[in-house]
Amino acid sequence: MKILREFGQYIQMFKGMFRMPENRTMYWRQFMLQCNDIGIGSLGIICVISVFIGAVSTVQTAYQITSPIIPKTTIAQIVRDTVILEFAPTLSCIVLAGVVGSKIASELGNMRVSEQIDALEIMGINTKAYLILPKIIAGVITIPMLIILAMVLGIWGGRLAGSATGIIGTSIFDNGLLMGFKGYNVFFALTKSFVFAFLITSIPCFYGYHVKGGALEIGHSSTRAVVISCILLLLADYILSALLL
Repeated sequence: MKILREFGQYIQMFKGMFRMPENRTMYWRQFMLQCNDIGIGSLGIICVISVFIGAVSTVQTAYQITSPIIPKTTIAQIVRDTVILEFAPTLSCIVLAGVVGSKIASELGNMRVSEQIDALEIMGINTKAYLILPKIIAGVITIPMLIILAMVLGIWGGRLAGSATGIIGTSIFDNGLLMGFKGYNVFFALTKSFVFAFLITSIPCFYGYHVKGGALEIGHSSTRAVVISCILLLLADYILSALLL
């Protein structure tokens, strides 16, 4: 029953967001602020994990390919497809669910507990449209951009690791990248990133906005938001893979 009640409140949250803004300039500033927080704020962690994911992928793929009749270009092909299809969108978004999701839930939870949200509503501001909608739109726009960057850096990290460890030369790796490339894989990864971006922004917004109590409840709400975001993200990953691949 609790799950159904929360799902109903989650749907109601969206119903209250889409209204004519009271002040377009104020909403635009809030949107740009969220783009900066979510996109620029997550840039560092995405760069670091992407390079290491690609590097580890190259080393582990080479470790598993022991047959001398398999060409080394196969390593680059496997690294490329693995990074594009799974590692860049899914692993990056799981990390973002922790970093961005906990920040969003804590921020809204603090505003709710300190009665800042109540004060905004007294001033006639639609708090769902002003506080939640810019976060979701900013996430859906900036997170797919981060995923594209993660794809590029992941493949570059794999190429760098292959060259540094002597597993595969850069020219052979480049040849392997071009062999059998499917543009549909990039489309699939971007489709996943849009869905994941929506989940890891809207769910923390819901739990942060509906916090009741004090500082302890804010912590519980943030943890719950991150856990549920990660579970739904993995479920969506499975469903999208079954439907689109």
